[in-house]
Amino acid sequence: MLRIYDVVLKMIAGLATVAEQIERRDADLARQMRRAAASVALNTAEGMGNTAGHKRQRYQTALGSAREVMACVDVAKAMRYVTEVDAATVDHLDHVIATLVRLVRPRA
Repeated sequence: MLRIYDVVLKMIAGLATVAEQIERRDADLARQMRRAAASVALNTAEGMGNTAGHKRQRYQTALGSAREVMACVDVAKAMRYVTEVDAATVDHLDHVIATLVRLVRPRA
């Protein structure tokens, strides 16, 4: 099992509070962020069980979803739905994105 999977779950737990705050002002954005966060976990888990090209595709999808989560947080801040996001949660999100980038990058 990839160690990053545990970080993904911590990221999602931290985002739960953020999603609740966003939902008070924009239910659609909160729903989209929750779906994207779930997609990170599900595609990461699926990638762990795949081989070769399929593995990379799942990690690529997880990466896209992680970036979507970050965009949802950025939009929520810009719209003033939330003021700050817990630093640990942001660190987890950054760590997930960085790890997934390394997993999908073609090897030289």
